[in-house]
Amino acid sequence: MRIATVDIRCCHHREVSLAEDTLLGTSNRDGFEFVVYTLTTEEGLSASMFGFAGRSARGSGELAAAALKPLLIGRNALDREALWHEFRKVDRFWSHLPIYSYGPADVCLWLLGAEAAGQPLHRYIGGCRTEVPTYLSSMFLKTADDYVAKAVAAKAGGYAAYKLHPPGRSVGEDIEIHAAVRAAVGAEFTLMSDPVAFMTLDEAIRYGRALERLDYRWLEEPIPDENFSALRELSRALDIPVIGTEVLAKHPYSVAECVAGRVVDAVRADVSWAGGVTGVLKTAHLAESFHMNCEIHSAIFQPLELVNLHLCAAVKNCSYFELLCPREKFEFGLASPLPVEGGIATLPEKPGLGAELDWDLIDNATVAQL
Repeated sequence: MRIATVDIRCCHHREVSLAEDTLLGTSNRDGFEFVVYTLTTEEGLSASMFGFAGRSARGSGELAAAALKPLLIGRNALDREALWHEFRKVDRFWSHLPIYSYGPADVCLWLLGAEAAGQPLHRYIGGCRTEVPTYLSSMFLKTADDYVAKAVAAKAGGYAAYKLHPPGRSVGEDIEIHAAVRAAVGAEFTLMSDPVAFMTLDEAIRYGRALERLDYRWLEEPIPDENFSALRELSRALDIPVIGTEVLAKHPYSVAECVAGRVVDAVRADVSWAGGVTGVLKTAHLAESFHMNCEIHSAIFQPLELVNLHLCAAVKNCSYFELLCPREKFEFGLASPLPVEGGIATLPEKPGLGAELDWDLIDNATVAQL
């Protein structure tokens, strides 16, 4: 089952904006840039997957095409492990691709294998469950009332939990927002917090202790992931679990010290930034061997989210499936909505991904094909 062609589309989807009702208006985002990889075998079997592209789909696509086409074309699509390790060498010898470049290729390899085996991806990986509780994650909202409204709606919708990305204007204001949300949803509903990296150690300790009093489930990435010493000190100072590693490059090796040295209490990984299905499995199994959870992180785009869901169902040490809120802002890329109802995600049983990509949207968004 050798790979005959590798096609990379560079896409710009302008029909959605995150600026409205959020603090993202200053980012000047005109829709979403993404790439779509398609790997086709000599037998005519093909698999496609979205990929993150930062601020430039064309730039991301050109880099990926230059490095990945020579690596993949002519190789057996089932040699995922060999290709994953060979990519590490290719990347080191002056490719130096963004952390999101290889993930979609690895996902396509797994989908080709699952399709050929006639199995849904989660069973092909090694099934563990067929339903996964789902939580919603906020955008960076403007006011406490905005966070309260979204959290109350998440609870009413049956979701398992709600996670705040606070505005970050001040630690004091962020704590007040978290207190307002807790008061609104009550003591029994699960809440988490992700201030996205830019606190000092002292601020993170103060913030974490406030979350402990408010009975939040975890504190995620209050300090940049690469600051191991500060994160280790924070984890030891707090009772609330501290979670990190989502943006570390080169999983699982970069995560190994975080696990073995208890830099954090649980790790993060997703198919976009951790090197595809292979990378997430390596990180999740590494964490499991240390009795640590690997909480799978949103990959933003719905096709990648569906792959994340397959992984949530194929490992034991992940509590939830994460989706960004408002969901309708991100519901593009698949021909049908993600299988989430009443806060429960149900795994597809069709072979491979279990859903079709929205090729009309992809065609309309394509600005270059490599």
